[in-house]
Amino acid sequence: MPEEILYTVSGRVATVTLNRPDKLNAWTRTMQREVREAMHEAAADDQVRVIVLTGAGRGFCAGADMSLLSEVAEGRRTAGAESPADAADPSGSQRLDFQRQYSYFPALPKPVIAAVNGPAVGLGLVIAMFCDIRFASSEAKFGTAFARRGLIAEYGIAWLLPRITGHANALDVLLSARVFNAQEALRMGLVNQVFEQDQFLENVQTYARDLAENVSPRSLRVIKRQVYEAMFQSLDEALDSATAEMKASLQCEDFKEGVAHFLEKRRPAFTGR
Repeated sequence: MPEEILYTVSGRVATVTLNRPDKLNAWTRTMQREVREAMHEAAADDQVRVIVLTGAGRGFCAGADMSLLSEVAEGRRTAGAESPADAADPSGSQRLDFQRQYSYFPALPKPVIAAVNGPAVGLGLVIAMFCDIRFASSEAKFGTAFARRGLIAEYGIAWLLPRITGHANALDVLLSARVFNAQEALRMGLVNQVFEQDQFLENVQTYARDLAENVSPRSLRVIKRQVYEAMFQSLDEALDSATAEMKASLQCEDFKEGVAHFLEKRRPAFTGR
């Protein structure tokens, strides 16, 4: 039974909730392990087509638990390196980039939506950024924090943040480590959309259910892989990959169902095959 997360499935949407609300869901090694196990479970469940990651209470994740950082600073604990278990990839991806401690999210074969309901700071921001889509509550706050703790840009954020927000915005939020609100996050492209707090999770779940019910799970899986692989490809390589994937898709069951439900004016019954 998980100690620091909640895991629920409703319809075809799995929701993973960080569950240390009294600590603004500050990240621990237990939480790290339990989130990874939940992501494995959702990835392996044929009934699940979309994953939502959020936080209990008024925070998403306030970063690494400060009691652990204090122990490291005082020399009573060493900063943990990745273990072989951390590097295990649930999706079978061959790309090492997506087999690391937190970078495994892009390799999951299903969309992962970060529902940022409150502060997402430091490691909490890193976790949200490795998700595929980010929605923010109007009450959400963001910050990198690292430079104000005497630390550096951790866990690949120096690679990921410029790709999402652009070079200048990335340097601003990394160097200043200032806290900024949801509307500024939206302007710089860090989040896809901002919803009012009182209807936040309802709106996120509505979006997740639309993906789960009306989009081919095979298309979701292949398109997600294409987008992340394209980050390492030339245009020529991406075109070759798209040509091969198109040929395969024309032979699949979901393509036939995609045409049939449109012509018959009914809801789709995709199988993912």
